[in-house]
Amino acid sequence: MQNTATPTHCPYCALQCGMNLTPVEGGTVEVSERADFPVNRGALCGKGRTAPAVLSSGVRLTSPLVRSGEGVLVPASWEEALGRIAANLSGTRAEHGADALGVFGGGGLTNEKAYALGKFARVVLGTSQIDYNGRFCMSSAAAAGTKAFGLDRGLPFPLEDIPRTGCVILVGSNPAETMPPSLRYFTELRENGGTLIVVDPRRTRTAEQADLHLAPRPGTDLALALGMLHLVVAEGRVDAEYVEERTSGWEDARAAAMAHWPEYVERITGVSVPELREAVRLFCAPDAAMVLTARGPEQQAKGTDTVGAWINLCLATGRAGRPLSGYGCLTGQGNGQGGREHGQKADQLPGYRKLTDPAARRHVARVWGVDPDSLPGPGRSAYELLDALGTDIRSLLVMGSNPVVSAPRAAHVEGRLRSLDFLAVCDVVLSETAALADVVLPVTQWAEETGTTTSLEGRVLLRRRAITPPDGIRSDLEVLHELAGRLGVDKGFPTEPEEVFEELRRASAGGPADYSGIDYRRLAEENGVFWPCPAPGETDRGGADRHPGTPRLFLDRFATDDGRARFAPVSHRPSAEEPDEAYPVLLTTGRVVAQYQSGAQTRRVGELNAAAPGPFVELHPRLAARLGAAEGDPVAVVSRRGRAVAPARITTAIRPDTVFMPFHWPGEGRANTLTNPALDPTSRMPEFKVCAVRVEPVAP
Repeated sequence: MQNTATPTHCPYCALQCGMNLTPVEGGTVEVSERADFPVNRGALCGKGRTAPAVLSSGVRLTSPLVRSGEGVLVPASWEEALGRIAANLSGTRAEHGADALGVFGGGGLTNEKAYALGKFARVVLGTSQIDYNGRFCMSSAAAAGTKAFGLDRGLPFPLEDIPRTGCVILVGSNPAETMPPSLRYFTELRENGGTLIVVDPRRTRTAEQADLHLAPRPGTDLALALGMLHLVVAEGRVDAEYVEERTSGWEDARAAAMAHWPEYVERITGVSVPELREAVRLFCAPDAAMVLTARGPEQQAKGTDTVGAWINLCLATGRAGRPLSGYGCLTGQGNGQGGREHGQKADQLPGYRKLTDPAARRHVARVWGVDPDSLPGPGRSAYELLDALGTDIRSLLVMGSNPVVSAPRAAHVEGRLRSLDFLAVCDVVLSETAALADVVLPVTQWAEETGTTTSLEGRVLLRRRAITPPDGIRSDLEVLHELAGRLGVDKGFPTEPEEVFEELRRASAGGPADYSGIDYRRLAEENGVFWPCPAPGETDRGGADRHPGTPRLFLDRFATDDGRARFAPVSHRPSAEEPDEAYPVLLTTGRVVAQYQSGAQTRRVGELNAAAPGPFVELHPRLAARLGAAEGDPVAVVSRRGRAVAPARITTAIRPDTVFMPFHWPGEGRANTLTNPALDPTSRMPEFKVCAVRVEPVAP
C-alpha cells in the first residue's frame, strides 16, 4: 500500500481547501494539513477533516441496485443495471420523443463530469431537458453579474484581497458556519483596520464579529441596497468621474434609487435610518471597498434585481474594476462555478457560451463532431424541469444531486419523482432520491478519481486520485461511456479525466470561460490557474509565453461590448408571498456548520451527526412566549405547501417576525417542504429564503 501523501482538495464547499491524503488500512485515507495551498493554508473545518468517513464500505454504495418485481432495490450486476437504463431511455425516446428524457446534474461534479453530462444529454439523448442543482445556488448572482459586467465569475478577485480592502459589506452570508476557513479573511480585514458590515436577519456567528450588523426583514435586501444608494446620492458620495468614464445607465438607476428615501426603507426593512447612514459612511470612507453576496439576497424571486442593486452601489461609488474593490458572490457548492460553465445549465454550452448563439453552437458542434442543427435548444430550468416530471418528462437520469431534500416545495418534487416511468441515479450513497430510483449506480468519490474543479475565486484546481476505488465501483465518466455505447454513440465519451479535460479546453476556447491555456501539468505546478486563461498559440508548449491566468478581472475594462459596466434600474417589490392573518410569520432557511447541503453524505458521518443530529426551529423569545413553547419543545411550521416539525431553539439572535430552519434533513423536519417555488423571472431561482408560515405548538 502506498503511504505517500497525495496533495488534493476537499470535496465539499467552493473554498476547495487544500489537504493531503495518505492511504490507511481499510481502503480509506487519512487527512493531514496542506499548508502550501494559499486559500486555507492548512486549516480545515470538521467536514473536511472527516470527509474520508464516507469512503468506508459501511457508508457507501458498493453494488448497482435495481428495482425488483416486488418493488424493492436489490443488488445487480453492472451489465444488468446499465442495460436497464439504456433500454428505458431508448424506449422512452422512441415512444415520447427526446424531450421526454431529463437529466439533472450537480454542483459537486468535477468539470470533466459536468462537461460530459451536458454533452451526453445533447449528443446521445438529443434532449434539451438538462439542468442542475447549481441553479439553486448562485444563478441570480450570475445573471446580475453578466448584466452588469458582461461576465460572471463568483469572485472577480482572489480571497487574499479581502483583508487588504477598507470595508466589506457581507450580504446574506454566514461563512463562520458555511465555509469556516474563510472567516480568517474577515478577521484579518478588521485586524488591518478595515470594517465589516453584515446584512442578515439573524445575528449569526459571522454577524457577531461585524462592526455593524444590519438585520433586515427577510426579502427586503433590495430595498436596503436602494436606500443606501439613495443616501450615497443625497450625501454627495457618488464618484462622478468613474460613473462617467466606466459605466452606462446611471440616470435611470439613480432615479429608481431616489424613490427609496431612508424613512421609507426603514418601514420596509426594519433597519433604522441611523443604521443606514452609518453603513453608507463606513462603506464610503476608505479608498477601497467590496460587496459580497451569498444565498440570502440571491435565493429570492427578485434575486437578480437584488444583486443588481448591490452592484449599483459599487458602481456609483467607483468600487468595481479597481484594485481591492468590487462586487463578488460567495459560491456555495464545491464546483458550483465550474459546474455551470461547461454545459449542465439548460441554456449554456461549454466555455459559458450561450446555447442560442449560432457561433457558439458551431464552435462546440465542431469539437463534438456533430451538426450544429442537431443540438437542441434551451430547456427548462431546474425547478421547472422537476415540476414537469411524470408528465412531459417521463424518464430521468440524476447525477450528484438529492432534490428530494434540496428542492423547493420538496414534497411535491418527491411526488413528481415517484410519478416517473423510470428514474436512474448515480451517487456514492443511497440518498433519499436514490431510494426512489429504478436503478442506482454506485460511483467513485473525490479521493478515488482525478478531475478538476473551479473554486469560488475562479481558480481551476486539480483534485488528484489518492486511492483505488473498491471493486464494483465505476466513475461517472465510465457510466456515461457505457450508456453512450449502448445508445449507439461509440466515440466521444472517454473514461480518462485528462482526456475529457483536453476536449473541454478546445470546447471552451474563445468563450467567456476560456480554459484553453490550462492543462493538468500547469494545475499541478501552479496550485491552480484563474480563468479566463486562453492558449496563446502553438509556442505555448515550452511554457515561457503561456497566459498567466486572470486572478483579477475588469481592472482595464468590463467584459461588455463597449467595456462599460451597466447599472440596473431596479425598484423594490414585495416577496412572492407576504405574511397575512393565516400565515403571519416569515420563514428563512440556511445551513449549519456540521452538515452540508442535503446532508446525504455528512449525515452518515458520526462526528458530524453528533454535532448536529437533527433539524430545529429558531424563534425569538416573544414568539415562543405567544406559542407557550419552551426550549426543545416540538413546534410545527406550516406553509401553504406543507408542514415541518422540529424542536424549538429560542434565541434573541433572530427577528421576532421570523423563524429559521436548516435544510439538511429529510423526514418531518424537512424545511424545503415549506419553501416557495416562485421563480426569479431572469435567473429562474426559487424563493428559498422567504415565505409566509405559521408556527404551532405540537402536543407531546
